[in-house]
Amino acid sequence: MAVADFTADLMKEGCYTNSHHLDNQVINKIFNDWTMPITEIALLLAAYLLGSISSAVIVCRVMGITDPRNSGSRNPGATNVLRIGGRKAGILTFAGDLSKGILPVLVANMLEFSVLWTSAIVVAVFLGHCLPLFFSFVGGKGVATVFGAVTTMNWQIGLVLLVVWVLVFFIFRIASLSGVISALVLPVASWVLSPEIVLPMIIMSLLLIWRHQHNIKNLLTGKEYQFKKND
Repeated sequence: MAVADFTADLMKEGCYTNSHHLDNQVINKIFNDWTMPITEIALLLAAYLLGSISSAVIVCRVMGITDPRNSGSRNPGATNVLRIGGRKAGILTFAGDLSKGILPVLVANMLEFSVLWTSAIVVAVFLGHCLPLFFSFVGGKGVATVFGAVTTMNWQIGLVLLVVWVLVFFIFRIASLSGVISALVLPVASWVLSPEIVLPMIIMSLLLIWRHQHNIKNLLTGKEYQFKKND
């Protein structure tokens, strides 16, 4: 916006008494408008860095379990940690990944960020999880992290995703299939329950499916891991 427009705004607001004071007001208004996104950008970067903390790798190191990037499906996520390290390790990994999605969105809500910025923060934490800076950009699929973030944005959408995931897993006992179906349901649930976030949720859905492309190939060939009822 031109300086003349700022000046006009200030004149309407009656916030000056002389030309020197007017100059100060114009400078302050320009500075404030340019610095406004700094908080949003800072949280965006913080969300990516938070996402880059791999719960799976940390839990396995602390518990003396083999590195999930080199074992099982080689995916540093809760499902693989559950397979190679047991239920406790899997639950801790899931809780860590879930928290990574919840925390930045909570902060964004507290700071009253717009839907656009909050959605961008969800994408940032997801990318941090999938391409972690601290772990050579080898990350997980992001289902738990996205679930935590989306549920914090809209608990009703989160509830729909939870029901879908549990129902599909109960029938087929395949975690990746539950994740893919939930990803497909995400934009539909958003369109029904919170239309203003449909576009970012479509992006998240596509990213989740992209992260599951190897699993989809295995599903189509019948090679995907299936949990047994006593697992």
